[in-house]
Amino acid sequence: MSQRLNIAAVILAGGRATRMGGRDKGLLMLAGRPMLAHVIARLSPQIGDMALNANGNPERFANFNLPVLPDPIAGFPGPLAGVLAGMKWAASLGHDALVTVAADTPFLPDDLVDKLVAEPFAIAASLDDEGRLRQHPTVGLWPLSLREKLQRDLELGERKVGRWAAENGAKPVSFAQQPDPFFNVNTPLDLQLAEDRLG
Repeated sequence: MSQRLNIAAVILAGGRATRMGGRDKGLLMLAGRPMLAHVIARLSPQIGDMALNANGNPERFANFNLPVLPDPIAGFPGPLAGVLAGMKWAASLGHDALVTVAADTPFLPDDLVDKLVAEPFAIAASLDDEGRLRQHPTVGLWPLSLREKLQRDLELGERKVGRWAAENGAKPVSFAQQPDPFFNVNTPLDLQLAEDRLG
């Protein structure tokens, strides 16, 4: 287990899910249980401390028994703010790094954390349908030493996860599994595709 490497994890669920009618994607039912339960089940054997980044009333996530971390910057600035929330929380527990995943990625690989730690700052990547390597910036390993810089850059208006990661030295780590382990559920059609894949 990668807990020995002093890593914590945060599941990013702070988005507004406009293509899902504003509903919490992590709470959508998938194969009989909330999608977030699938993410937790995939990630929990790989990591020790885990939290959820979400805004609004945290009580809606009470059944998951995870700390709920709101964005530290107002106005729904996007997943980078969730990364910062996770970094601050992980640092308060004495960790050195943070793994992030998205609440709408129910097929995360079983070796996610073990492969990400190959780089000090890593972003997961997989091959798309045309064989091109596609990065997934919300799935990564983030060194907590960058949290003050991330805070400053967010305050200056940075919002692009992939751009900020690349500019600060993140390296892609490729996962070859097929179908894509980072398939994310953005639309009702995606939810049906995920149901079919689990079925």
